[in-house]
Amino acid sequence: MQLAANQLSNHLQRGLKSLYTLHGDEPLLQQEALDAIRANARANGYTERTSHTVAGAHFDWSEVLAAGGSLSLFADKQIVEIRIPSGKPGKDGSVALQQLAEGAQGNDSTLTIVLLPRLDKMTKSTAWFAALDANGVTLEVSPVERSALPQWIAQRLGAQGQRVEAGEEGQRTLQFFADRVEGNLLAAHQEIQKLGLLFPADANGGVLTLAQVESAVLNVARYDVFKLSEAVLAGQAVRVQRMLDGLQAEGEAEVLVHYTLSEDIRALKRVKDAMAQGRPLPMALRENRIWGVKERLFERVLPKLSESKLAELLQSAHVVDGIVKGLKQPDWPTAGWQALHRLALQLCGLCAAAPKAPAAPAYVRR
Repeated sequence: MQLAANQLSNHLQRGLKSLYTLHGDEPLLQQEALDAIRANARANGYTERTSHTVAGAHFDWSEVLAAGGSLSLFADKQIVEIRIPSGKPGKDGSVALQQLAEGAQGNDSTLTIVLLPRLDKMTKSTAWFAALDANGVTLEVSPVERSALPQWIAQRLGAQGQRVEAGEEGQRTLQFFADRVEGNLLAAHQEIQKLGLLFPADANGGVLTLAQVESAVLNVARYDVFKLSEAVLAGQAVRVQRMLDGLQAEGEAEVLVHYTLSEDIRALKRVKDAMAQGRPLPMALRENRIWGVKERLFERVLPKLSESKLAELLQSAHVVDGIVKGLKQPDWPTAGWQALHRLALQLCGLCAAAPKAPAAPAYVRR
Protein backbone atom coordinates (compact mmCIF):
# COMPACT_ATOMS: atom_id res chain seq x y z
CA MET A 1 0.00 0.00 0.00
CA GLN A 2 1.47 3.32 -1.06
CA LEU A 3 1.21 6.29 1.26
CA ALA A 4 2.09 9.98 0.80
CA ALA A 5 4.43 11.52 3.38
CA ASN A 6 1.77 13.97 4.60
CA GLN A 7 -0.62 11.07 5.24
CA LEU A 8 1.66 9.23 7.66
CA SER A 9 0.45 10.94 10.83
CA ASN A 10 -3.22 10.12 10.20
CA HIS A 11 -2.28 6.61 9.15
CA LEU A 12 -0.40 5.95 12.41
CA GLN A 13 -3.35 7.21 14.45
CA ARG A 14 -5.49 4.49 12.88
CA GLY A 15 -3.06 1.73 13.79
CA LEU A 16 0.46 0.46 13.18
CA LYS A 17 1.25 -2.03 10.41
CA SER A 18 3.95 -4.68 10.66
CA LEU A 19 5.98 -3.62 7.57
CA TYR A 20 7.05 -0.19 6.30
CA THR A 21 9.27 0.71 3.35
CA LEU A 22 10.67 4.25 3.21
CA HIS A 23 12.43 5.37 0.04
CA GLY A 24 13.60 8.73 -1.24
CA ASP A 25 16.56 11.11 -1.38
CA GLU A 26 15.52 13.64 1.26
CA PRO A 27 17.32 12.63 4.51
CA LEU A 28 15.43 15.02 6.81
CA LEU A 29 11.96 13.92 5.75
CA GLN A 30 12.91 10.25 5.74
CA GLN A 31 14.35 10.55 9.26
CA GLU A 32 11.23 12.35 10.48
CA ALA A 33 9.02 9.64 9.02
CA LEU A 34 11.19 6.98 10.65
CA ASP A 35 11.06 8.79 14.01
CA ALA A 36 7.25 9.00 13.81
CA ILE A 37 6.96 5.25 13.17
CA ARG A 38 9.42 4.46 15.97
CA ALA A 39 7.58 6.68 18.45
CA ASN A 40 4.26 5.06 17.64
CA ALA A 41 5.84 1.63 17.93
CA ARG A 42 7.31 2.38 21.35
CA ALA A 43 3.91 3.57 22.53
CA ASN A 44 2.53 0.21 21.42
CA GLY A 45 5.07 -1.88 23.32
CA TYR A 46 7.88 -2.36 20.80
CA THR A 47 10.70 -2.00 23.31
CA GLU A 48 13.60 -3.60 21.44
CA ARG A 49 15.24 -2.44 18.20
CA THR A 50 17.91 -3.91 15.95
CA SER A 51 19.43 -2.28 12.88
CA HIS A 52 21.12 -3.91 9.87
CA THR A 53 22.97 -2.12 7.07
CA VAL A 54 23.29 -4.01 3.80
CA ALA A 55 26.81 -3.39 2.52
CA GLY A 56 28.37 -5.27 -0.37
CA ALA A 57 27.30 -8.25 -2.43
CA HIS A 58 28.27 -10.76 0.27
CA PHE A 59 26.02 -9.43 3.02
CA ASP A 60 24.72 -12.21 5.28
CA TRP A 61 20.93 -12.03 5.06
CA SER A 62 20.48 -14.99 7.39
CA GLU A 63 21.16 -12.66 10.33
CA VAL A 64 18.31 -10.38 9.26
CA LEU A 65 15.93 -13.29 8.75
CA ALA A 66 16.87 -14.70 12.14
CA ALA A 67 16.34 -11.33 13.85
CA GLY A 68 12.75 -11.22 12.66
CA GLY A 69 12.00 -14.55 14.29
CA SER A 70 13.73 -14.16 17.63
CA LEU A 71 12.89 -12.10 20.71
CA SER A 72 14.99 -11.38 23.78
CA LEU A 73 13.94 -12.44 27.26
CA PHE A 74 13.10 -8.83 28.09
CA ALA A 75 10.83 -7.88 25.22
CA ASP A 76 7.80 -9.38 23.50
CA LYS A 77 7.80 -6.88 20.61
CA GLN A 78 10.70 -5.64 18.50
CA ILE A 79 11.60 -3.31 15.63
CA VAL A 80 13.91 -4.62 12.89
CA GLU A 81 15.37 -1.92 10.64
CA ILE A 82 17.06 -2.79 7.35
CA ARG A 83 19.05 -0.07 5.60
CA ILE A 84 20.03 -0.61 1.95
CA PRO A 85 22.04 2.51 1.00
CA SER A 86 22.65 1.35 -2.59
CA GLY A 87 19.00 0.50 -3.20
CA LYS A 88 20.15 -2.84 -4.64
CA PRO A 89 19.82 -5.82 -2.26
CA GLY A 90 21.27 -8.31 -4.72
CA LYS A 91 20.00 -11.78 -5.60
CA ASP A 92 20.08 -13.16 -2.05
CA GLY A 93 18.62 -9.94 -0.70
CA SER A 94 15.77 -10.08 -3.18
CA VAL A 95 14.78 -13.52 -1.96
CA ALA A 96 15.18 -12.50 1.69
CA LEU A 97 13.08 -9.35 1.33
CA GLN A 98 10.29 -11.30 -0.35
CA GLN A 99 10.41 -13.80 2.50
CA LEU A 100 10.33 -11.01 5.10
CA ALA A 101 7.44 -9.31 3.33
CA GLU A 102 5.36 -12.47 3.22
CA GLY A 103 6.16 -13.21 6.88
CA ALA A 104 5.07 -9.73 7.97
CA GLN A 105 1.41 -10.51 7.37
CA GLY A 106 -0.26 -11.01 10.75
CA ASN A 107 3.04 -10.66 12.65
CA ASP A 108 2.20 -8.59 15.73
CA SER A 109 5.53 -9.14 17.47
CA THR A 110 7.96 -7.75 14.86
CA LEU A 111 7.81 -4.40 13.08
CA THR A 112 10.06 -4.38 10.01
CA ILE A 113 11.22 -1.09 8.47
CA VAL A 114 13.15 -1.08 5.19
CA LEU A 115 15.06 2.12 4.36
CA LEU A 116 16.07 2.83 0.77
CA PRO A 117 17.38 5.75 -1.32
CA ARG A 118 15.46 7.17 -4.28
CA LEU A 119 14.49 4.34 -6.61
CA ASP A 120 14.16 4.41 -10.37
CA LYS A 121 11.21 2.99 -12.27
CA MET A 122 13.01 -0.28 -13.01
CA THR A 123 13.80 -0.94 -9.35
CA LYS A 124 10.18 -0.26 -8.37
CA SER A 125 9.19 -3.00 -10.81
CA THR A 126 11.34 -5.70 -9.17
CA ALA A 127 9.79 -8.66 -7.40
CA TRP A 128 11.26 -7.74 -4.01
CA PHE A 129 9.90 -4.18 -4.07
CA ALA A 130 6.51 -5.39 -5.29
CA ALA A 131 6.43 -7.83 -2.35
CA LEU A 132 7.23 -5.06 0.14
CA ASP A 133 4.54 -2.85 -1.35
CA ALA A 134 1.92 -5.61 -1.45
CA ASN A 135 2.47 -6.77 2.12
CA GLY A 136 3.08 -3.47 3.91
CA VAL A 137 3.06 0.30 3.66
CA THR A 138 5.34 2.03 1.13
CA LEU A 139 6.22 5.68 1.71
CA GLU A 140 8.07 7.71 -0.93
CA VAL A 141 9.87 10.71 0.57
CA SER A 142 10.24 13.31 -2.18
CA PRO A 143 12.27 16.53 -1.97
CA VAL A 144 10.42 19.81 -1.45
CA GLU A 145 10.44 21.63 -4.78
CA ARG A 146 11.58 25.25 -4.89
CA SER A 147 8.08 26.51 -5.67
CA ALA A 148 6.72 24.76 -2.56
CA LEU A 149 9.60 25.71 -0.26
CA PRO A 150 8.19 29.04 1.07
CA GLN A 151 4.97 27.32 2.14
CA TRP A 152 6.97 24.49 3.74
CA ILE A 153 8.98 27.05 5.70
CA ALA A 154 5.80 28.85 6.78
CA GLN A 155 4.30 25.58 8.04
CA ARG A 156 7.44 24.73 10.01
CA LEU A 157 7.52 28.20 11.54
CA GLY A 158 3.85 27.84 12.46
CA ALA A 159 4.53 24.56 14.21
CA GLN A 160 6.85 26.39 16.64
CA GLY A 161 4.48 29.33 17.10
CA GLN A 162 6.04 31.74 14.61
CA ARG A 163 4.90 33.38 11.39
CA VAL A 164 6.00 36.06 8.96
CA GLU A 165 4.28 39.38 8.53
CA ALA A 166 1.05 39.49 6.55
CA GLY A 167 0.87 40.54 2.91
CA GLU A 168 3.64 41.19 0.43
CA GLU A 169 6.30 41.81 3.07
CA GLY A 170 5.72 38.37 4.53
CA GLN A 171 5.96 36.76 1.10
CA ARG A 172 9.24 38.59 0.49
CA THR A 173 10.52 37.20 3.78
CA LEU A 174 9.61 33.64 2.83
CA GLN A 175 11.18 34.04 -0.63
CA PHE A 176 14.39 35.36 0.92
CA PHE A 177 14.43 32.42 3.36
CA ALA A 178 13.83 29.93 0.54
CA ASP A 179 16.65 31.43 -1.55
CA ARG A 180 19.04 30.97 1.38
CA VAL A 181 18.22 27.29 2.02
CA GLU A 182 17.22 25.90 -1.39
CA GLY A 183 18.43 22.36 -1.95
CA ASN A 184 19.45 21.85 1.68
CA LEU A 185 16.35 20.88 3.65
CA LEU A 186 18.25 19.67 6.70
CA ALA A 187 19.97 23.06 7.00
CA ALA A 188 16.60 24.76 6.43
CA HIS A 189 15.21 22.83 9.39
CA GLN A 190 18.14 23.92 11.52
CA GLU A 191 17.72 27.57 10.50
CA ILE A 192 14.03 27.42 11.42
CA GLN A 193 14.91 26.00 14.83
CA LYS A 194 17.48 28.76 15.27
CA LEU A 195 14.83 31.39 14.64
CA GLY A 196 12.76 29.77 17.37
CA LEU A 197 15.62 30.25 19.82
CA LEU A 198 16.54 33.78 18.74
CA PHE A 199 13.00 35.15 18.53
CA PRO A 200 10.75 33.16 20.90
CA ALA A 201 7.10 32.79 19.98
CA ASP A 202 5.98 34.80 23.02
CA ALA A 203 7.87 37.88 21.71
CA ASN A 204 5.94 40.16 19.34
CA GLY A 205 3.25 37.54 18.95
CA GLY A 206 5.67 35.23 17.14
CA VAL A 207 5.79 37.52 14.10
CA LEU A 208 9.13 37.52 12.25
CA THR A 209 10.20 40.55 10.24
CA LEU A 210 12.31 40.49 7.08
CA ALA A 211 15.13 42.23 8.96
CA GLN A 212 15.17 39.52 11.63
CA VAL A 213 15.28 36.73 9.05
CA GLU A 214 17.98 38.52 7.04
CA SER A 215 20.14 38.89 10.13
CA ALA A 216 19.76 35.29 11.29
CA VAL A 217 19.42 32.92 8.34
CA LEU A 218 22.71 31.78 6.83
CA ASN A 219 23.22 31.14 3.14
CA VAL A 220 23.26 27.34 3.17
CA ALA A 221 21.69 26.71 -0.24
CA ARG A 222 22.96 23.74 -2.20
CA TYR A 223 22.41 23.32 -5.91
CA ASP A 224 22.74 20.54 -8.45
CA VAL A 225 22.96 20.67 -12.22
CA PHE A 226 19.61 18.93 -12.70
CA LYS A 227 17.75 21.66 -10.80
CA LEU A 228 19.76 24.22 -12.78
CA SER A 229 18.44 22.65 -15.97
CA GLU A 230 14.84 22.99 -14.75
CA ALA A 231 15.38 26.64 -13.72
CA VAL A 232 16.84 27.49 -17.16
CA LEU A 233 13.96 25.85 -19.02
CA ALA A 234 11.50 27.63 -16.73
CA GLY A 235 13.06 30.99 -17.70
CA GLN A 236 13.99 31.91 -14.10
CA ALA A 237 16.96 34.18 -14.87
CA VAL A 238 17.64 35.47 -11.34
CA ARG A 239 17.53 31.97 -9.91
CA VAL A 240 19.75 30.64 -12.71
CA GLN A 241 22.46 33.19 -11.96
CA ARG A 242 22.29 32.40 -8.26
CA MET A 243 22.53 28.67 -8.94
CA LEU A 244 25.50 29.06 -11.27
CA ASP A 245 27.32 31.14 -8.66
CA GLY A 246 26.51 28.48 -6.07
CA LEU A 247 27.72 25.62 -8.25
CA GLN A 248 30.97 27.46 -8.95
CA ALA A 249 31.50 28.12 -5.24
CA GLU A 250 30.87 24.45 -4.46
CA GLY A 251 33.55 23.40 -6.97
CA GLU A 252 31.25 21.78 -9.51
CA ALA A 253 33.01 20.82 -12.75
CA GLU A 254 32.47 23.25 -15.62
CA VAL A 255 32.26 20.39 -18.11
CA LEU A 256 29.35 18.81 -16.19
CA VAL A 257 27.40 22.07 -16.16
CA HIS A 258 28.08 22.53 -19.86
CA TYR A 259 27.02 18.96 -20.63
CA THR A 260 23.71 19.48 -18.82
CA LEU A 261 22.92 22.71 -20.66
CA SER A 262 24.00 21.44 -24.06
CA GLU A 263 22.10 18.18 -23.63
CA ASP A 264 18.92 20.17 -23.00
CA ILE A 265 19.57 22.16 -26.17
CA ARG A 266 20.21 18.99 -28.19
CA ALA A 267 17.05 17.40 -26.77
CA LEU A 268 15.00 20.45 -27.73
CA LYS A 269 16.41 20.20 -31.26
CA ARG A 270 15.68 16.45 -31.52
CA VAL A 271 12.09 16.88 -30.40
CA LYS A 272 11.62 19.87 -32.71
CA ASP A 273 12.95 17.83 -35.64
CA ALA A 274 10.61 14.94 -34.79
CA MET A 275 7.66 17.35 -34.75
CA ALA A 276 8.74 18.68 -38.15
CA GLN A 277 8.58 15.10 -39.45
CA GLY A 278 4.95 14.87 -38.36
CA ARG A 279 5.18 13.25 -34.94
CA PRO A 280 2.82 14.62 -32.26
CA LEU A 281 4.61 16.39 -29.42
CA PRO A 282 3.74 13.75 -26.76
CA MET A 283 5.15 10.98 -28.98
CA ALA A 284 8.29 12.98 -29.76
CA LEU A 285 8.89 13.58 -26.04
CA ARG A 286 8.48 9.89 -25.19
CA GLU A 287 10.83 8.83 -27.99
CA ASN A 288 13.49 11.18 -26.60
CA ARG A 289 12.95 10.04 -23.00
CA ILE A 290 11.69 13.39 -21.76
CA TRP A 291 9.51 12.82 -18.68
CA GLY A 292 8.27 14.45 -15.51
CA VAL A 293 9.06 18.09 -14.86
CA LYS A 294 11.08 18.46 -18.05
CA GLU A 295 8.19 17.11 -20.11
CA ARG A 296 5.97 19.95 -18.93
CA LEU A 297 8.73 22.50 -19.51
CA PHE A 298 9.41 21.22 -23.03
CA GLU A 299 5.71 21.36 -23.85
CA ARG A 300 5.64 25.04 -22.89
CA VAL A 301 8.90 26.07 -24.53
CA LEU A 302 9.03 24.17 -27.83
CA PRO A 303 6.19 25.93 -29.69
CA LYS A 304 8.04 29.24 -29.24
CA LEU A 305 11.49 28.03 -30.35
CA SER A 306 12.20 28.45 -34.05
CA GLU A 307 14.67 26.37 -36.04
CA SER A 308 16.96 29.39 -36.35
CA LYS A 309 16.98 30.02 -32.58
CA LEU A 310 17.79 26.38 -31.88
CA ALA A 311 20.61 26.53 -34.43
CA GLU A 312 22.03 29.59 -32.62
CA LEU A 313 21.81 27.76 -29.29
CA LEU A 314 23.59 24.72 -30.71
CA GLN A 315 26.37 26.93 -32.07
CA SER A 316 26.70 28.69 -28.69
CA ALA A 317 26.90 25.33 -26.92
CA HIS A 318 29.67 24.28 -29.34
CA VAL A 319 31.60 27.49 -28.63
CA VAL A 320 31.30 27.10 -24.85
CA ASP A 321 32.45 23.49 -25.12
CA GLY A 322 35.76 24.79 -26.45
CA ILE A 323 36.01 27.54 -23.82
CA VAL A 324 35.59 25.17 -20.84
CA LYS A 325 38.33 23.04 -22.40
CA GLY A 326 40.71 25.98 -22.56
CA LEU A 327 40.17 27.35 -26.06
CA LYS A 328 39.58 31.04 -26.75
CA GLN A 329 36.70 32.20 -28.90
CA PRO A 330 36.13 35.64 -30.43
CA ASP A 331 33.45 37.77 -28.76
CA TRP A 332 33.08 35.29 -25.90
CA PRO A 333 34.42 35.41 -22.31
CA THR A 334 37.68 33.56 -21.80
CA ALA A 335 36.63 32.22 -18.37
CA GLY A 336 34.58 29.04 -18.44
CA TRP A 337 32.05 30.07 -15.81
CA GLN A 338 31.38 33.40 -17.50
CA ALA A 339 30.76 31.58 -20.78
CA LEU A 340 28.41 29.17 -18.99
CA HIS A 341 26.50 32.14 -17.55
CA ARG A 342 26.10 33.54 -21.05
CA LEU A 343 24.94 30.23 -22.54
CA ALA A 344 22.51 29.55 -19.69
CA LEU A 345 20.99 33.02 -19.87
CA GLN A 346 20.73 32.81 -23.67
CA LEU A 347 18.58 29.68 -23.35
CA CYS A 348 16.83 31.04 -20.29
CA GLY A 349 15.84 34.22 -22.11
CA LEU A 350 14.22 32.27 -24.94
CA CYS A 351 12.38 30.04 -22.47
CA ALA A 352 11.18 33.05 -20.50
CA ALA A 353 9.56 34.44 -23.64
CA ALA A 354 7.25 31.42 -23.76
CA PRO A 355 3.89 31.50 -21.93
CA LYS A 356 4.16 30.00 -18.48
CA ALA A 357 2.12 29.35 -15.38
CA PRO A 358 2.48 31.93 -12.58
CA ALA A 359 5.55 31.25 -10.46
CA ALA A 360 6.59 32.40 -7.03
CA PRO A 361 8.21 35.84 -7.31
CA ALA A 362 11.97 36.01 -6.92
CA TYR A 363 13.26 37.85 -3.89
CA VAL A 364 14.54 41.32 -4.66
CA ARG A 365 16.26 43.25 -1.91
CA ARG A 366 15.17 46.85 -1.51
